[in-house]
Amino acid sequence: MRTRQPAYLWAALLGLALVFGGTGCGNRPGSAAPRDSDAAPAASPDTRGAEAEKSALAAYAGYLTAVRKAEQSGDPLDPQLRKYLADPLLTRVRLTIRDAKEHGAMRTGKLVSNPSVTAVDLDSDPATVSIQDCIDATGYRLVYKKDKKVVPGSAGSRHLATATATRYPDGRWLINVGASHEDQPC
Repeated sequence: MRTRQPAYLWAALLGLALVFGGTGCGNRPGSAAPRDSDAAPAASPDTRGAEAEKSALAAYAGYLTAVRKAEQSGDPLDPQLRKYLADPLLTRVRLTIRDAKEHGAMRTGKLVSNPSVTAVDLDSDPATVSIQDCIDATGYRLVYKKDKKVVPGSAGSRHLATATATRYPDGRWLINVGASHEDQPC
């Protein structure tokens, strides 16, 4: 016979599972910087910045889609996660999905996102783009897989979220840092 978990456990899982799976800003991989030959030779700094913004926002959108899919299916090893995420965020997201699955829960509903770029640093090693988002998770529910009843204490909110996209040596932009600021409504 399965026992119901205390509400505080589900509240903690919700905090972790609301897209960003963790806290903290600024973790960056120690990988090598992109080579100068990787950049378009005639690109102006403004063009390079605009291209970085576009690529970072595309990676962010892919990240949100991949996480929603993996959370709904309960698959922490969904290959789409690796396509858009890097560690340490990748590991946190996978653990959150696995924990929900082990407790018989899954995500359903709609998550609304409205991201914008707040900073582009192409001179850092590696290059980064900072993203701020207003996440509306009021329609994105953690439910018991067996009966689709909402997990107590898992109500979503509309709040600020931040993420960092990092350009890796192979040229891909991946989301490797993310934080959900549930105490900051938007």
